[in-house]
Amino acid sequence: MSSTEVTYNPFAEGFAENPYPHYAVMRDADPVHQTPFGSWMVFNYDDVRSMLRNQSLSVEERHMHPTVFSELVQQEMGEAADMGSRSMLNVDPPSHTRLRRLVSKAFTPRMIERLRPRVEVLVDGILDRAGETGGMQVMDDLAFPLPFAVITDLLGMPDTDTTELRRLSGLVVRSLEPVVDAATLREIAAAAQSLGELIGAAIEWKRTRMADDLLSALIAAEDDGDALSADELAEQVVLLYIAGHETTVNLIGNGVLALLRHPDQMEALRADPTLDLAAVDELLRYDSPVQMSRRITLSEISVGGKEIEPGGFVVLALASSNRDPRKWGPTADRLDLRREGAADHVSFGGGHHHCLGASLARLEGQVAVGRLVRRFASIEMAGEPSYNGRLNLRGLASLPVVVA
Repeated sequence: MSSTEVTYNPFAEGFAENPYPHYAVMRDADPVHQTPFGSWMVFNYDDVRSMLRNQSLSVEERHMHPTVFSELVQQEMGEAADMGSRSMLNVDPPSHTRLRRLVSKAFTPRMIERLRPRVEVLVDGILDRAGETGGMQVMDDLAFPLPFAVITDLLGMPDTDTTELRRLSGLVVRSLEPVVDAATLREIAAAAQSLGELIGAAIEWKRTRMADDLLSALIAAEDDGDALSADELAEQVVLLYIAGHETTVNLIGNGVLALLRHPDQMEALRADPTLDLAAVDELLRYDSPVQMSRRITLSEISVGGKEIEPGGFVVLALASSNRDPRKWGPTADRLDLRREGAADHVSFGGGHHHCLGASLARLEGQVAVGRLVRRFASIEMAGEPSYNGRLNLRGLASLPVVVA
């Protein structure tokens, strides 16, 4: 099949439930693909990994040529289209370096390991309740509450309406989707404003209740004149609050579903606790919680024999590269918790923007998934799982199970 005969189509039948066959077609036929919207997509492992690490590329959208979609975003969202533009996710060095430095001390492996007892207590409480009732809704009872509680503790956020926050967060992350309709863009804009107000109120609440937590440290950095403006402060907190739980929700949900569909691998994990760390990396490779990342070209570059112009918006298909047989061999589409080199996945991105919370996500995944499979001799689906309808932060909306 030639490159002229294929196009990336996330609306194809079955894509939401299983995009991986579609990615395989793109890898084989047109691994560096220009979409009808004018943006580019890169599907194979070597090119994705190289572009993630390429320091000459940008993440700042001010450098990109307008596309049909970016113009729609500006039209429908107005000022809200710039939300997140000051967060470290969306700025280049040296601004990125400065912002990341302010946050990174809370995310060192040693600091994260200190959270393990708290994570274990939270997970055990959830599993106790599941044992009493004979089942649970994995997404509502485990995958969302655990990382949300942990990031709330880490930041030192006040109590809030978790149902409303989950709704707002779920809408705001749709801004990361490669294709969004006009009505959804307007919903995202409204949610962004509400979330901004919520975070602003939390920051003001914290100013009179400073403590040994990350939000207090960020406020103190601002007050000490470390060039952290009020807008920058708010946007780092929004990023940490959302990224600190949204992606781990998908790691736990997708990971549990993968094990349910591969009972031999679940049994291997149940029998061997030393597999916990490697298992999480293989689950991250097998079904990435974040399917895509992006870079913007500042000069013409050649990728896979294609020339991408300056100002090109390039979508890096992380999930596709994590299943590329050229990297992972003929078993790329299989779940293998003993896979050698599973940690080479690109689910945490790479380069300057390698996920700051990687150690925290791994810890939460190890404890949640490992303790779940060892707590119960039997875990079975109590109904068909449903997906959240997202293309990028693709994950489950529901996963009911019975346990015994």
